[in-house]
Amino acid sequence: MDWVTVMGYVAGACTTSSFLPQAIQIVKTKHTKDLSLSMYSILTLGLILWSVYGLINHDWPLVIANMVTLFLAGWIFILKLRYG
Repeated sequence: MDWVTVMGYVAGACTTSSFLPQAIQIVKTKHTKDLSLSMYSILTLGLILWSVYGLINHDWPLVIANMVTLFLAGWIFILKLRYG
């Protein structure tokens, strides 16, 4: 594995893991009032498009990072809809 691919995986791990504290906080507090539904809607669409782009180009660090981030951001999006 070359250094560019490693950098892609590390970058993906950093950006993806950044959503975990927010998701955990929402599960604990059930508080989503201050989160923007519009932001998570646009983010979710963007993550879907990045995932498709990565699949088309066989860019696995991009696909993996965006699919995991899509799961976490989608989870936050659903919690925002649920808790308002």
